[in-house]
Amino acid sequence: MRVHHLQHVPFEGLGSIEPWLLEAGHRVSRTRQFAGERPPSVDDFDWLIVMGGPMGANDDAKLTWMTPEKALIRQAIDAGKRVLGVCLGAQLLAAVLGAKVFKNVEREIGWFDVERAPDATKHRLGEVLPKRAEVFHWHGDTFDLPKGATLLASSIACRNQAFALGDKVLALQFHLEMTPDLAAALVDHCADELEPRPYIQTGEQMLAVPERFARGNAMMNKVLEVLAA
Repeated sequence: MRVHHLQHVPFEGLGSIEPWLLEAGHRVSRTRQFAGERPPSVDDFDWLIVMGGPMGANDDAKLTWMTPEKALIRQAIDAGKRVLGVCLGAQLLAAVLGAKVFKNVEREIGWFDVERAPDATKHRLGEVLPKRAEVFHWHGDTFDLPKGATLLASSIACRNQAFALGDKVLALQFHLEMTPDLAAALVDHCADELEPRPYIQTGEQMLAVPERFARGNAMMNKVLEVLAA
């Protein structure tokens, strides 16, 4: 498949997603929105991956690329393409599908558990998620569940952590693709967000156990296998 991803900042790439895609024989391309690159037509890819970033999904007035990006996401969904949104990408998916995106009560940054939603196992994308898993977070916003979507996972600090719409559209607020290098870059570039709050860990805490990243990447591999099928 032709897989295209939208990158919003230099320090948030595909992480563990890219080697999985390449090993599976998919062709991978990207648009660096931060560099002013122009995204392709919806006809030029089979799978769209929308990555994260520190901006908000309602920042259309500040960012010239955001409104066209939302239009492309909408076109991809309407065309029956596979669409995966991660963190900001999940929030953009929610916005495109008509749901409200807003500030969460708490920022959630670091390693915290998510629980599989009760009805998630009825959906093929929810079946691959464990009942409970420690995953990496870095977000301050959240969203309402879009109409017709299936809630897949929640955390104590944030109810709507993942959703699916049909069999080809998946939103993950958390980062299963995160690697130690990517996490270190986030800590470096977004250190101002690491305030002493109940659901915010220090950089040292986030990077202390490398095995956590491997476990998250293994979960992402299973998700990608189902989404690609």
